[in-house]
Amino acid sequence: MSISIQFYTMLAMIGMGGWIGMAFDTYSRLFKRHERAHWLVFVNDVLFWVVQALFVFYVLLLVNEGELRFYLFLALLCGYAAYQSLLRSSYVRLLERLIWLAARVGQALAELFRAVVVRPLVFVGQIGLALLLFVFRLLVWATRFGLLAVWRTIRLLLAPFVWVAMSIWRRMPPPGRTMVAKILRPFKGFAGQIENTKEKIGMWLAKWRK
Repeated sequence: MSISIQFYTMLAMIGMGGWIGMAFDTYSRLFKRHERAHWLVFVNDVLFWVVQALFVFYVLLLVNEGELRFYLFLALLCGYAAYQSLLRSSYVRLLERLIWLAARVGQALAELFRAVVVRPLVFVGQIGLALLLFVFRLLVWATRFGLLAVWRTIRLLLAPFVWVAMSIWRRMPPPGRTMVAKILRPFKGFAGQIENTKEKIGMWLAKWRK
């Protein structure tokens, strides 16, 4: 390697030493290593150092085509030590402010999403549900009104026949009444079932009317 390439390589490794320091502080702050399980910390530490080693080798490959020298490791240590002594405190404060800013921006975006998307959708859903309930109750009322109108119409149409039947019944002698009662006895249970069904329908309609 020429002198200029060696000089650029030294600067690059010093910079990579500082980068490793900043990356490790960022990783420790975001991952919160002291709050995690030991096995998870171990796995993430291994992955972190593998990624950093690959990144350092990539930079070295760009600068001097990947040639390793002993002084390059010293340059890495110098860069890391310079970061720890000169820049670490300032970087940690900057990192905390950036994390605080990112958290506030995230909260603001979440609140904006709730205000622009979630709340209108909830409002539209409530309106749709209210309309469905209104339509359902309107249909129940219309059904009840229609059934009541049909029932009253049937009663009105059958009133003359009922009046004639009652008149005949009153003038019929007791033996004739007994014979007619025997004939109509099978229909008594059917009439009771109709009456029970009518009461159930009335109770159901009254329940949905509320």
